[in-house]
Amino acid sequence: MTKTNFDYLKETDKNLYEIIIDAEKLYRGEFFEQCMGQTRRFGEHICRNVLGANRTNEITFDEMLATLKDKSNHSEQEKEFIDDLYFLKKQGNLSVHSGSVSKNATTALECLQRAFEAGINYAVFYKKSDSDILKLTYDTELLITGHPSKKSLSDKYLEAKEQAQKKTTKKISNKNTKKTKPQVTSMNSVPRKEGISKYWIVVGVFLIIAMITAIYILL
Repeated sequence: MTKTNFDYLKETDKNLYEIIIDAEKLYRGEFFEQCMGQTRRFGEHICRNVLGANRTNEITFDEMLATLKDKSNHSEQEKEFIDDLYFLKKQGNLSVHSGSVSKNATTALECLQRAFEAGINYAVFYKKSDSDILKLTYDTELLITGHPSKKSLSDKYLEAKEQAQKKTTKKISNKNTKKTKPQVTSMNSVPRKEGISKYWIVVGVFLIIAMITAIYILL
């Protein structure tokens, strides 16, 4: 049988396991809104199971969540658990009552991840399963292919970081090696004219005439 992210529930709660693996199948088939509706159903069943004998006249998921919140011990673990269930309820309701079909793969994936975390909390803290399952992380590669990823989450992070750094270095390198047109400054030297220019010759002639005329008048 194909391995799933929710195999930890197979022995703990067969009903919940069947509900949530159907949600994963819907995701793989790109039925994202139906996937979100199925994760909502998963969350509602978890909530009902956790309330157990504390449940009185609550009927709706919202009513059960309100009771669960009132009876909470306000620990960080329980707060995250309830937040996950509220998220599944909200997104499931939106997908069911939406007037148009929107293929929101990102939100559907988050619903599966939230269901995964809620399921682990349920298994460990309410069904007393082995606490080692707290170390599990949601594997998107397993979701899509049915085969677990060979790389750990930290390996994937380091690989993504390295690729991002390479892209940044490449951009800087390309920017620095862009060919730019060389700035050419062309200056043609003008040869210096030697001798006296015509202008000064004319000025000199008129000056001599003026001096001769002045001497003549004085005499």
